[in-house]
Amino acid sequence: MDQFTINLLFVGASFALYIGIAIWARAGSTSEFYAAGRGVHPVTNGMATAADWMSAASFISMAGLIAFTGYDNSSFLMGWTGGYVLLALLLAPYLRKFGKFTVSEFIGDRFYSQTARIVAVICLIVASVTYVIGQMTGVGVAFGRFLEVSNTTGLLIGAAVVFAYAVFGGMKGVTYTQVAQYCVLITAYTIPAIFISLQLTGNPVPALGLFGDTASGEPLLTKLDAIVTELGFNEYTAHHSDTLNMVLFTLSLMIGTAGLPHVIMRFFTVPKVADARWSAGWALVFIALLYLTAPAVGAMARLNISDMMWPNGGIEGGAVSVEDIDNDARYDWMATWKKTGLLDWEDKNGDGKIQYYNDKNADMQALAEEKGWVGNELTKFNRDILVLANPEIANLPGWVIGLVAAGGLAAALSTAAGLLLAISSAVSHDLIKGAINPQISEKSELLSARIAMGVAIVVATYLGLNPPGFAAQTVALAFGLAAASIFPALMMGIFSTRINNTGAVAGMLAGLTVTLVYIFLHKGWLFIPDTNSFTDADPLLGTIKSTSFGAIGALVNFTVAYVVAGMTKETPQEIKDLVESVRIPRGAGAAQDH
Repeated sequence: MDQFTINLLFVGASFALYIGIAIWARAGSTSEFYAAGRGVHPVTNGMATAADWMSAASFISMAGLIAFTGYDNSSFLMGWTGGYVLLALLLAPYLRKFGKFTVSEFIGDRFYSQTARIVAVICLIVASVTYVIGQMTGVGVAFGRFLEVSNTTGLLIGAAVVFAYAVFGGMKGVTYTQVAQYCVLITAYTIPAIFISLQLTGNPVPALGLFGDTASGEPLLTKLDAIVTELGFNEYTAHHSDTLNMVLFTLSLMIGTAGLPHVIMRFFTVPKVADARWSAGWALVFIALLYLTAPAVGAMARLNISDMMWPNGGIEGGAVSVEDIDNDARYDWMATWKKTGLLDWEDKNGDGKIQYYNDKNADMQALAEEKGWVGNELTKFNRDILVLANPEIANLPGWVIGLVAAGGLAAALSTAAGLLLAISSAVSHDLIKGAINPQISEKSELLSARIAMGVAIVVATYLGLNPPGFAAQTVALAFGLAAASIFPALMMGIFSTRINNTGAVAGMLAGLTVTLVYIFLHKGWLFIPDTNSFTDADPLLGTIKSTSFGAIGALVNFTVAYVVAGMTKETPQEIKDLVESVRIPRGAGAAQDH
């Protein structure tokens, strides 16, 4: 059986499962559509939350960015994991206790303002649509490879699939679909990692194999450092980027995580406040299974790629020949990925070999002139393909490749569905019912939610055709927007009675505006190519890249909110009482002196 057929079987079986679950758990009421009837078990919700969380950025893109940068991109791991701890401790239980369907509804009620609710809807839509662009980018990469079509065609096919099961299932359907998707994606991520770890180090636990020895007795990371520095790249395990930007980037990811509406919505689906805490705990367990494996996947893949491009022991042994790439079965993966437009190479100097090295390194340029090279001949290697190509690069069995195909699609589609649900809920429940037409019938509200989700899919698909970066980089922009707009409003809404409606609205608008403008200045206005004035290689403010600006935007939000609140009317007493009732457990007596 050929690989294409195996891929179709795995992907087709997983899709049949997802769509079957969506039909079985089809939402029949607004309660089921928005919050799954508030009857989801904490373990089930934890697994669904993990799937919602581990998007194309985590599954497809993160290990690729770590592989080609090394230690400096470990901030993705630190930021996303640390943010989940913040979410579990500071937000999830209190928001569940408040008892509303959506984040915008909480902000509108807490800040006793329809304007605050509408501003929250705008912030939510901007962050969520940016996030969906990253997911659709991942969907296009996965479908393009495993259906052996172009990236654009793959993206359009993926959009149709998302529409099929997300629009009709609502939160109830999405929850149980995500449980199945988690099982698929975690299996698909860990099995290839175990195979490759055994190949390279003999250790079946990838996280331990990363710090183990290769067959030659040399530590894996030491060997990797030697290879990449020989090729003119930065040492893999060392810190090379700007520390300030790295700290701000990690902080943006952390507080952005805690402000993501599609993840927060999951905590509205459990029966009790205590279940919200347990859900968060279980989600961290399920997320850790992938996040502890990702650094090993990245490092081992980088080592395998370097060995394949220089199969005779480094530069002195000679680069891989064009003949080998064309005829050796070990290199078939390169021809297959070339069809997607995400991988390419060119024999620039006509010597019959493909030299892969850092042609921007001054020392390598001197060596290249001496050897007659005229530039890096692996001309394109999209970081988003690495995890999906990993089993092929390591020459693993066909069924493992098919499993990874299903896993990559599960990761992208699960998060896309959760984000689209957050967008549709914001439009139908918060904007239409909450502000425009409070008398709308339940049937009409469900219809408007599904139409909003369909429109969001179309917009995200269009923008996904020309994304502002790799999947994880695009997602990082969304985290920055959530960090600058939603997270401060939630924190001040729960922990401060001083912030009033005027302060909250001013803070959200200030944080969102400065962050969005900074992003557009670097990524193009409305993400339209070639409309940017700066780049992340040469940013506007010192060394602060657009992906790191969310932390600055959050500081602006907090500052403006407190200043404006201090200059305007005090929060009404009933709202102060509401905040106290949310924060303090009922029935708690005064402390006793012993």
